[in-house]
Amino acid sequence: MVDDASLRAERERRILEVLLSLNEGEVSTYGDVADAAGYPKLSRLVGRIVGHTDVDVPWWRVVNASGHLRSSNLQLQAEILAEEDVLVRNSRVVEAPLGRFARHL
Repeated sequence: MVDDASLRAERERRILEVLLSLNEGEVSTYGDVADAAGYPKLSRLVGRIVGHTDVDVPWWRVVNASGHLRSSNLQLQAEILAEEDVLVRNSRVVEAPLGRFARHL
């Protein structure tokens, strides 16, 4: 039988794996990360993990479903994204080279 601690550890491991797989210029949503990890209804858990993990994850590449930046330092997040050729206007991702906000011609 699997205990709650084991289930939590497995969820966190899978979510961290997805976060660490995000490439430069790739912007994803909390929901997309949860879905890719196999937990489509746990976007808030992704946010908690991003905010509290000791693992060095690319937190700046994760935004809410409408593309709005969600971090304790929106200016820093926007600056890092701009360095990765992500277009941010009014604290919202408008276009990114990869991921949900990529322009598809």
